[in-house]
Amino acid sequence: MHIGDLSRQTGVSQRLLRYYEEQGLLAPRRGSSGYREYDEQDVDTVRAIRMLLAAGLGTRTIAELLPCTVDDGEHLVPACSGLLPDLHRERERIDRAMADLLTARTALDALIAVTPEARSDGGIVCVAT
Repeated sequence: MHIGDLSRQTGVSQRLLRYYEEQGLLAPRRGSSGYREYDEQDVDTVRAIRMLLAAGLGTRTIAELLPCTVDDGEHLVPACSGLLPDLHRERERIDRAMADLLTARTALDALIAVTPEARSDGGIVCVAT
């Protein structure tokens, strides 16, 4: 199948499919005309890539993990020993990012709480605390 067919089957844009190829996540064959040629396994690969992206992983990490996973129809299942430390590392990275976002939100909430409100006539109402 060509890239347009893969795009339709997976719901992923052709541009993004080319990006996945650039990142080493997809490796289509090239036909005699030079067009990319994909097979049904590539549909599964794109779905796996999307699942891993949704889990918060970057493409570099996905490139390392993807060969060690199998899609069982519902989930990606590790197929290589030694995958667990990488998954724990990524979970810790996500935990740190979440903590940073919560800190940022708390700071923003504090700023919002002390910011004067605008009046309907264009003036500003200063709220003293």
